[in-house]
Amino acid sequence: MNPLKPLTLLACLAALLFATSCTPATTIEATLPAATSTSRPNATPVGSQVRVGACEQVAVNPTPAPSEASLFAPVSNGDWVRGPQDAPVTLIMYCDFQESNCANLAMALKNLQTRQPNSVRVIFRHFPLVTVFDKTIQASLAAEAAGRQGKFWEMHDLLYENHAEWVDLPAEEFPTYLGSLAVLAGLDIAQLNVDAADPALSGFPLEAFESGKTIGLPGVPLLLINGQIYTGPRDEYSLEYITSLIALGERQYKTCPEVVIDPQKTYLARIKTDKGEVVLRLFAARAPNTVNNFVFLVQNGWYDNITFHRVVEGAVVQTGDPSGTGVGGPGYLIDDEISETIYFDRPGLVAMANSGPNTNGSQFFITLMPLPQLNGDYSIFGEVVSGMSILQQITPRSPTPGQVLPPGDTLLSITIEEE
Repeated sequence: MNPLKPLTLLACLAALLFATSCTPATTIEATLPAATSTSRPNATPVGSQVRVGACEQVAVNPTPAPSEASLFAPVSNGDWVRGPQDAPVTLIMYCDFQESNCANLAMALKNLQTRQPNSVRVIFRHFPLVTVFDKTIQASLAAEAAGRQGKFWEMHDLLYENHAEWVDLPAEEFPTYLGSLAVLAGLDIAQLNVDAADPALSGFPLEAFESGKTIGLPGVPLLLINGQIYTGPRDEYSLEYITSLIALGERQYKTCPEVVIDPQKTYLARIKTDKGEVVLRLFAARAPNTVNNFVFLVQNGWYDNITFHRVVEGAVVQTGDPSGTGVGGPGYLIDDEISETIYFDRPGLVAMANSGPNTNGSQFFITLMPLPQLNGDYSIFGEVVSGMSILQQITPRSPTPGQVLPPGDTLLSITIEEE
């Protein structure tokens, strides 16, 4: 395993999308695994490690928080903002309405914020390239004037969504086109024209251009993630992957789990899913550290409302990563507890996913068939006592680089009972 160092997370996360230098493989075979398969149920934690007994603490807060110092102006009341102020991830986009790459990025950020409404805040800042494009001044003024009617984002979205329709129009035809967009946005067109001609607003595009040059903006689109320039891939998949992991840092623990179980007792875990309930019996005596970790995370709500992020039909169901990326963990690693008396010889066994020896975190999988090729590599810490039919209904899903997947089925909550 090659964990990421805190100061280089953004760069390494970008590399994750194209290489394996930052992480081992994280998929299980899409078909039934063969005995010689090297593909395993994996979970790649993020961070630097310091061994603490049977647990390795992983450094959290691997990227600057939204409030930390930046070369760029902090978010203010003068910015156009989409998303909550306390979001762990702030994305600032400097863009021009006529630039095609800005249109692509704007739509990616809109979709991202829609999927992660509590985790992502999007800021739009104008950098109209008035010396390059013929309609950028008109587009900027239309958006700002719409903002005076409380509809900046409506005009913003319409301009970018319909970019291909107007980008090559003659400049003299553009006002008519803007009028059609204003109707779609539900704007008062007469007021829009008055505001666009207001001397207090009409000079804005040139001012924004000069301001951008003054602070040294290299061009558009320019994207900041929590105040830091981001130069990696800007497709939807990449941005969701990165922001999901950054947001996860807010939830990670700075210490290893406290002791919350008695290994001499027997525990049941009731897993509530959107397909029904699954009940597990936990092997506290065989794997006390693993069960303690699982119960600790359950008691702290770690598993509430997360996705079954990897489901291989007829083989395994895997979950436990709130980021949904398949590489997230709780902020620490725990050692293996591999029994020589229990094997993957039947369906319904519950084990920790890992990315190598002693790298267990929060991700776990449940087998849907015997998988003897996994023997000796994973900590088995429980078995299904009811609900196998529910597990068989979980929708197959495999995180794939470059592809935005639907959310998948949901693990709603887990409760622990003593038998």
